[in-house]
Amino acid sequence: MITTVDIQREIEPLRKKLLNHEVYKSINDLDDLRVFLEYHVFAVWDFMSLLTGLQIELTCVTTPWIPKGNPSTRRFINEIVLDEETDRDKEGNPASHFELYLQAMAECQANTKEIECLVDLLNQGEDLRTSIAKLDISESVKEFVFFTFDVIDTKEPHKIAAAFTFGREDLIPDMFNALVTDLNSKLPGKLDQLVYYLDRHIELDADVHGPLAMRMITELCGDNVDKWEESIAISKKALKVRLNLWNGILEGIKKNRLQLI
Repeated sequence: MITTVDIQREIEPLRKKLLNHEVYKSINDLDDLRVFLEYHVFAVWDFMSLLTGLQIELTCVTTPWIPKGNPSTRRFINEIVLDEETDRDKEGNPASHFELYLQAMAECQANTKEIECLVDLLNQGEDLRTSIAKLDISESVKEFVFFTFDVIDTKEPHKIAAAFTFGREDLIPDMFNALVTDLNSKLPGKLDQLVYYLDRHIELDADVHGPLAMRMITELCGDNVDKWEESIAISKKALKVRLNLWNGILEGIKKNRLQLI
């Protein structure tokens, strides 16, 4: 019988590549960090749609309301939505984690033009893929976002949950711990908003969301071997597109350095 432990074992080589990626050590100054943020903000943004996809599939978001699925899973999803959509900023004001990230970008003067353009286009009713095509962003970012929405479009909860759990929630604490450590040593006191955002993710994902996400995977896959195998495949793909995003960021940092010479 396949379990979440088996999925973790299968994806461990990819996790190690991510956690040891050169991109972390390449962030040596604010110019490098700005590039990282300008790419990564799209992953922060599309996470909200991945979460919403789970909310649609696992809770009742239509009227008339009827109970749907496992109450424990419903509570888990709704708790994450509460945390992600309406957490607190440093001053105690409600803010989504996406908005916290934009605040962090503003603090270090990173360019938010492309992500704000995307939000504006979507607000105007533009199709996602048409909107993305209009942006001046790297192919690695486009691939990452398109993969996210391809998974959401399956409308299969176990696949969405696998991308969510093993491509995001299970990965983020270790990944962000590495980044926070480097940031604190290289740029002390200059990135309060970003460090706050990262610390919030580490706290929530490692202590609360991560363990609950594992239980969700177990519930959704049950004793269906095909679902477990599909979850493994989705998890591996999620980490591969993340690796490609990290490679794209690294190339972006190197390219930016040449332009600054």
